[in-house]
Amino acid sequence: MADPTGIHARRAALRLLDAVLRRGETMDIAFAAATKDVRRFEDKALARAIAGEVLRWLTDLDALIDSATKNNLPDDAKPRMVLRMMLAQWLRLETPPHAVIATGLDLLAGGPRRLAHGVFSTLVKQEARLPDVPTLPGEVAARWGERASAIAAGLAEPPPLDLTLRDWSETAHWTNQLSGDSLMPGHVRLPRGANVETLPGFREGAWWVQDLAASLPARLLGKGEGRHVLDLCAAPGGKSLQLAAQGWNVTSLDISKRRLELLRENLKRTGLKAGIVRADALAWEPKHKFDAILLDAPCTATGTARRHPDVLHRIGPRQIVEMAELQAALLERALLWLKPGGTLVYATCSLEREEGEEQAAPIAFAPQPFSADELPEGLAPTSEGWLRTDPGMLAEAGGLDGFFVARWNS
Repeated sequence: MADPTGIHARRAALRLLDAVLRRGETMDIAFAAATKDVRRFEDKALARAIAGEVLRWLTDLDALIDSATKNNLPDDAKPRMVLRMMLAQWLRLETPPHAVIATGLDLLAGGPRRLAHGVFSTLVKQEARLPDVPTLPGEVAARWGERASAIAAGLAEPPPLDLTLRDWSETAHWTNQLSGDSLMPGHVRLPRGANVETLPGFREGAWWVQDLAASLPARLLGKGEGRHVLDLCAAPGGKSLQLAAQGWNVTSLDISKRRLELLRENLKRTGLKAGIVRADALAWEPKHKFDAILLDAPCTATGTARRHPDVLHRIGPRQIVEMAELQAALLERALLWLKPGGTLVYATCSLEREEGEEQAAPIAFAPQPFSADELPEGLAPTSEGWLRTDPGMLAEAGGLDGFFVARWNS
């Protein structure tokens, strides 16, 4: 008997969720193995969409499931996972209930299909609904404090597609050409779902994909005018491309061979130049000091929860402490490599204070506060002159990722 249409995508989504929730892998790392038997691009995209919506709304999906069962299913029980997927398809991806049942129950072959069918049918008859805003896991909401509700609202939908332009003077042209919106010079925002490689300007390297918040650390170093900058932990290279386009003489250092290959590909596509160094930043020693250093440090990436909702369930105190220790060590080394009068920008795509404010506070160099006119309209510096963004900001314009950025002069 032939498999139901779409079953391969659902099996891949199930494997993807198992990798994230049981093994603690990132969605990006787990994706290739989870979808290895899926041939069509559309089915791979569907698998990611199903898994992403389950992770985005996990707390609320579980509440619905528990409301329709006499005895709560274990958190790691396969029927609970399949029901999460079935509900996410119905309530978030607008898949008709009969199609959800046709593919969902087949995932429980040899298992409690009647239970899953009964729970799902009960919720359909009750016209169950999700809240307007995802409910954050309790420990996550506690960490994010008074901004937790606003951040959660910013996680309700996957993000739009942001592009950074190679030539800021062409902002009006590419905004019109791509039928997008621009929130600042050198930026274009498009609705999500576009096939990037088919868009005008991709092949000639006129732009690259980069969240608006992720583009700010390099912007805040200003024009290079031929001076030397070190992009520390550079791959896959969006900030190196920015710095090169801003006129800096760029050295891009990273430890990952695979990610540096992506940087090389993007440099070739855009026609920009950077010197690439593959090394461990904690062991490497430069031959000269730099006029500027950008340290976009490895982090928990909780600020990217809009596009990577797995961070809501993988990241806890242990991972935060580990990342904070690494960031402090990288900062200590970066401070040694600046020329007198040089500029250091430190950034992380994390919402955790341990990775942002608590890293910046001890730095003895002279702070160089940000001003409002350096930032997109609607963002403002903190009282310390730092920048803190989160997914609840610029909501009417489509939001942005969470970042912390600080700047000093040596």
